[in-house]
Amino acid sequence: MRLVSNLPCATKEEENVTITMSDGVRLSARIWRPTSSDEEPVPAVLEYIPYRKRDLTAVRDSIHHPYIAGHGYACVRVDLRGTGESEGVLTDEYLEGEQSDAEEILAWLAEQPWCDGTTGMMGISWGAFAALQVAARRPPSLRAIVIASFTDDRYADDMHYMGGALLSDNLAEAGTMFAYATCPPDPAVVGERWREMWRERLENARPWVLEWLRHQRRDDYWRHASVCEDYQAVRCPVLASSGWADGYSNAVTRLLSHLDVPRKGLIGPWSHKYPHLGEPGPAIGYLQEVVRWWDHWLKGVDNGVMDGPMLRTWMQDSVPPSTAYEERPGRWVDEPQWPSPNVEPVAHPLTRHRIGEQKQKQQQERQQDPGGTALTVQSPLSVGQFAGKWASYNAPPDLPYDQREEDGGSLVFDTEPLTERVEILGSPSVELELSVSEPVAMVAARLSDVAPDGRATRVTYGLLNLTHRESIGTPEPLEPGRRYRARVHLNGVAQAFPPGHRIRLSLSTSYWPLAWPPPRPVLLSVYEGASTLTLPLRRAPSGEDGPQRPFGEPEGAAPIATTRLTPPEERWDVKRDLVGYRSELEIVKDAGIQRFEDIGLDVGRRAYERYTAVADDFTSVGGESTWTMRFHRDDWETRVVTSTVLRSSETEFFIDATLDGYEGDRRVFSRSWNETLPRDCL
Repeated sequence: MRLVSNLPCATKEEENVTITMSDGVRLSARIWRPTSSDEEPVPAVLEYIPYRKRDLTAVRDSIHHPYIAGHGYACVRVDLRGTGESEGVLTDEYLEGEQSDAEEILAWLAEQPWCDGTTGMMGISWGAFAALQVAARRPPSLRAIVIASFTDDRYADDMHYMGGALLSDNLAEAGTMFAYATCPPDPAVVGERWREMWRERLENARPWVLEWLRHQRRDDYWRHASVCEDYQAVRCPVLASSGWADGYSNAVTRLLSHLDVPRKGLIGPWSHKYPHLGEPGPAIGYLQEVVRWWDHWLKGVDNGVMDGPMLRTWMQDSVPPSTAYEERPGRWVDEPQWPSPNVEPVAHPLTRHRIGEQKQKQQQERQQDPGGTALTVQSPLSVGQFAGKWASYNAPPDLPYDQREEDGGSLVFDTEPLTERVEILGSPSVELELSVSEPVAMVAARLSDVAPDGRATRVTYGLLNLTHRESIGTPEPLEPGRRYRARVHLNGVAQAFPPGHRIRLSLSTSYWPLAWPPPRPVLLSVYEGASTLTLPLRRAPSGEDGPQRPFGEPEGAAPIATTRLTPPEERWDVKRDLVGYRSELEIVKDAGIQRFEDIGLDVGRRAYERYTAVADDFTSVGGESTWTMRFHRDDWETRVVTSTVLRSSETEFFIDATLDGYEGDRRVFSRSWNETLPRDCL
């Protein structure tokens, strides 16, 4: 990244600004703005998240907020109530109070003498959710948003559930927020009130996974703040981006399809990162694109920002399987609109372990035997140990590895070796005629690029809890042995398959630990000839030479100074005990201890996850998420340790959790939870 110090506007920073809500709760903000804004007001841009502006996001914030401020904007970073130095408590995500707070913040910003009354919102992940959700509420000053790595559908396309199947990230991300929401404020800012504020957070804390597991089907809890419920509510322009390695690879194209406001989409090869920090690379000059967006929509500059394609995306070339990549080879391609006239869905019949040619489909429809041959599979619990994370963060390496071992426990269909390059762009799908042996069952569908030497790189995947085959709001158990038709939607992707390679579809009845398995092992029967794989084939327009306007080099302001006091640790270990038949996935993500030199604060973060199973006992699976957060300055030292363990029987989930707060070596708070919740067609 090119660090830029010579920006168009000189800026100043206000590190701790208080914004008082209508109920008296004071939120803490950090503001970067042009020094000239005292006399010449500028638009304000809000990033609104719960991740502690003073330390945990301070480095990232220092790269992009001063940069944008240096181009003539007041950039405002606010911690949600109950986080950082903001008063109150945070008990769940995307609540009504969170959004009404955001509206009050925007109104406050618009009234400041250094603001011209115009505002925007930006963010990644939670910050992007917040911006999109608030945009749907239409606050009067909000003129445009910039969002990265987000979803418009909180139930069907977030880390909680996929296709009605419970994701293990539901546990992992609940563990993350259990820790973040119970950290203390900094006494250097709030003074002696820090202990009272911290105690309030600890006493009101509750493992978030409890609430998320109370809503195992799409209901009003998930409909709230899901913008897909009413796309027409969003009336401001939207610049949306994500990455193919991210869990949020689908929402960009959905917004392009359903919004009727000015909009642009950008999808790179990245994991859960801002595009200017994108990994795997190539990263791009994203902040330059953001400034152009703000210049047009907040300042009225006629800079052609809406010219060119609606969607720009990275068409990924074939790569060997790996759990991490520094760069993904490929090229940028442009789509004039979405859905694109360059993309055609093409259905391929599934025959005996083969993906048929398109031209064979009509013949199959004419000749299909309604009592056709059944291909069967009952997957072991080991299928999924090389699946990687639902959303890659690229640290520790968390992408899916070689799929050959996974395919050994799956029903596999291959094309013949390709005779020419094939490109897909969009969401593949699989329509299956099937029967199962149990009333609750799932299908995991994976699409892989198989090299001539047999190595298989997973390209995309999708899950379907078959009780949700007709409705994600009202699931129904299956009748064993009865035939059903079900469609499995795979995540969106842009991928090129070279000549000589094969395209592979793999179907399994479990995908642990990425997804929680059904209560009992399931024998799945798929009827050949009556089932199809649909690929979104992209045919490049004649004369395509890549993007009309190339992206610039990644730029940003110089990050704040930090010192590494202890080294980080990253591990991703798969273990198998062939005596007791216990398998285990162990993940360690330890950031070490880092000193923030500007505030003299030492901060440590350690996350530990473990997922276990014994043989093929589906009631033996269990997950654990443990976090340790440390803060130290002079004679002030605090620590928060949270642990959440999730297990299940055939009919219930068991949640055991603990929360401990320490001052120095003394434990000053401790609480535990032991709760049981019923499984609901899951």
